Amino acid sequence: VIPEVTATSRHYVDRLFDPDPQKVLQGVIDMKNAVIGNNKQKANLIVLGAVPRLLYLLQQSSSSVELRIECSVVLGSLAMGTENNIKSLVDCQIIPALLQGLLCSDLVFIEACLRCLRTVFISPVTPVQLLYTDVTVIPHLMSLLSHSQRTQEYITQIFSHCCKTPEHQTILFNHGAIQNIAPLLISPSYKVQMQALKCCSVLAYENTQVSTTLVNVLVDGELLSQVLVRMMQRDKPVEMQLTSAKCLTYMCHAGQSPENSGHQHKTFVFNGNISQQTLPCLVRMCSKEHLLEVRVEGAETLAYLIEPDVELQRIASTTDHLVAMLADYFKYPSSVSAITDIKRLDHDLKHAHELRQAAFKLYASLGSNDEDIRKKVKSPVCCLLFIWNLTFYVYLLYVCILSLLAFP
Repeated sequence: VIPEVTATSRHYVDRLFDPDPQKVLQGVIDMKNAVIGNNKQKANLIVLGAVPRLLYLLQQSSSSVELRIECSVVLGSLAMGTENNIKSLVDCQIIPALLQGLLCSDLVFIEACLRCLRTVFISPVTPVQLLYTDVTVIPHLMSLLSHSQRTQEYITQIFSHCCKTPEHQTILFNHGAIQNIAPLLISPSYKVQMQALKCCSVLAYENTQVSTTLVNVLVDGELLSQVLVRMMQRDKPVEMQLTSAKCLTYMCHAGQSPENSGHQHKTFVFNGNISQQTLPCLVRMCSKEHLLEVRVEGAETLAYLIEPDVELQRIASTTDHLVAMLADYFKYPSSVSAITDIKRLDHDLKHAHELRQAAFKLYASLGSNDEDIRKKVKSPVCCLLFIWNLTFYVYLLYVCILSLLAFP
């Protein structure tokens, strides 16, 4: 930490120890304004010991509700900094402190604690197991879902990011996750709908018990699968279409396990939910009109959907010229982006490998069972491999020339 920067930051921490509660409150508010969008200031305050003091103030029953709310807001802002910031916050036991705050009766404070918890848990460096350490936490979070749209949004997002293993799926399922979260799919809030949708998706992933339950769940008198089909309509946001298709894909895929195979599953697959709705939606996600990230996720999900089912493979192979559409996945980075737009080049380079990998996965799923489809796929794949290798070496040559020209 640069000494002169530290000196300008120290007064923010010193004010947290003022004997006058009003001055402490104003100091926290000033700190909140100082750290917004300023990672250097966030790092300085963490090094200077602001976090333990903020957590102390947050947990004291003698602190005013306003002060406790402002402390949680500042902690949430610090959590939006670097991964090192998150590690420091976790090391200071921020998660137990915030979970304890959820026992407060003030809804605004509860929402502030949940918002901060959400920010901490969505970081890849936060151990998600910390959510499951205390067995009373999950049922309490379930009970808070009904309090407001904000509690619904934050809690479902926390569940989505902290559901990483079959054990986590089981814990959430056994505490009523499906019954509590499925109704949120028809919430008037788009944010709540999306987080509930993502949560249902991760719960259903390769989980027969959850998927079988979801197939039979009613949401306001309507089957959940029909609600998901409506969310895949073209007039819905792309994010909603794709996530709904993923959720139905996982429900379908888990239903193909040996203990759940047979006529019931086939009916679910070919009653229009999968073959006529989900599959075409995922093919749309592969088109070049969408962002590269969407195209990667769309292709990978489609490959996962059709992999075990030859009928779905045949349908996919004849839908919207999918085989030819995948050729576009090998056109990044483009020569135009390399020459005219360095930011676009950087973006394309980051996703070029993911695009090609997704395309090959989908090609593999398409041709895994049917010889006619293999013949349809084989020719473009061989051609693409040749062009890809040639383009790669030309691109390397181009980069080398640019590097040489950069030096006198």
